[in-house]
Amino acid sequence: MSEQEQRAVERELTMSRAMVEAVAHEMREDEEVFYMGEDVADYGGIFDSTEGLLEEFGRDRIMDVPISETAYLGAAVGAAQEGMRPIAELMFVDFFGVAMDQIYNQMAKNTYMSGGAVNVPMVLTAAVGGTYNDAAQHSQTLYGTFAHLPGMKVVVPSTAYDAKGLMHNAIRDDDPVVYLFHKRLMGIGWMPAPDGPKTPVPEEEYTIPFGSADVKREGEDATVVTLGLHVHRALEAADALAEDGIDAEVIDLRTLVPLDTETIHESVAKTGRLVVVDEDYQSYGVTGEIIASVAEDGLADLEAVERVAVPDVPLPYARPMENEVVPDSEDIESAVRSAHDA
Repeated sequence: MSEQEQRAVERELTMSRAMVEAVAHEMREDEEVFYMGEDVADYGGIFDSTEGLLEEFGRDRIMDVPISETAYLGAAVGAAQEGMRPIAELMFVDFFGVAMDQIYNQMAKNTYMSGGAVNVPMVLTAAVGGTYNDAAQHSQTLYGTFAHLPGMKVVVPSTAYDAKGLMHNAIRDDDPVVYLFHKRLMGIGWMPAPDGPKTPVPEEEYTIPFGSADVKREGEDATVVTLGLHVHRALEAADALAEDGIDAEVIDLRTLVPLDTETIHESVAKTGRLVVVDEDYQSYGVTGEIIASVAEDGLADLEAVERVAVPDVPLPYARPMENEVVPDSEDIESAVRSAHDA
C-alpha cells in the first residue's frame, strides 16, 4: 500500500463532513444536482449538512429558500420531474407536516400516478432525533412515518462511512429518497457526538446499496436490531453485557425502505432472542414491524422478544424528562438481560 493510500484509509471524518464530501462529488459530476433549504447557503446548514458547499458551487446551486416548506419541496418535485436531481433539506423532520401533500401526494406518488412517464430523482434530507432539549416540535425521529407510506426509499446512516456511501447512492437513485441524519451524530462542536460516528472514510467515491443492513457487532446470545443514534447506544450496552458473559449481536439497519429482513432473520435464527431498539414512537412503528417480520418468518426457536422505543408522548423540553423517554444504553442493556433470562 502506497503512502497516499495509507493516509486515505487512516483519514477520519465526522458524519457531516462525509455527507458534504459525497454531495460535492455528485455536484461536480452532474450539473443537474443542486441543494436547497433553509440556512443551507451562508450558514452551511445548522447541523453542518452543507458546510463549505456555497464557496465552491455558488448561489445558483446552493440555495437558501424562504420559510415555506410547501413551496420549495414542491419546486424540488417539479425540478426532479424535469430531469434535475435536487436535494431538498427540511431543517427538522418535524416540519414535514406543512408539506406533506408535496412529499406524499407528489414526490412519492407521481411516478405511479403518471404510469411511469416521469421519475422523481430527488433526495429529501432532514435532521431527526432528540437528546438536546429542543422540545416537542424539534426533537422527533419519525422515520417510521415515511417508511409506512409507499413510494419513498428511507435511509438512516449511523457512521461517517455509511453516510457517505448512502448519500452517493441516494443522489444517483432515480426514485425519491428520504435521507434522515441524527443531529447527535453529525459531529458539530456545540452538540458532541458519542464515540463511533466518526470513522475512517475513503477519499474516493463509493456506494452502499439500499436494503443492506450491517452487523456492527457479532454475537451469539441475543440480536439487537436498531438504527441511527441507537446503534452506538446498543454497542455501548453490548460492551457492558459482555462483562457478564452475555454476547449481543448488533445490527444496524441503515435503510428502512428497502428493509434487509434476511440479515435480521439469520441473526435471530442464530441467537434465539430479539431486541428491537428505536428512537421513534413505539406504537405502529419500526419495532413492531421488525418483530412482525420475524414472527411471519416462522422462527420456531425464538425464545424472547423485547422492544425499546419512545413512549407515545410528545418529546419533553426538560432535560430529565427527555432523558426519561428517549432510550439510553442502560435501557437496552436491561432489555437484553430480560430477553437472555427468559
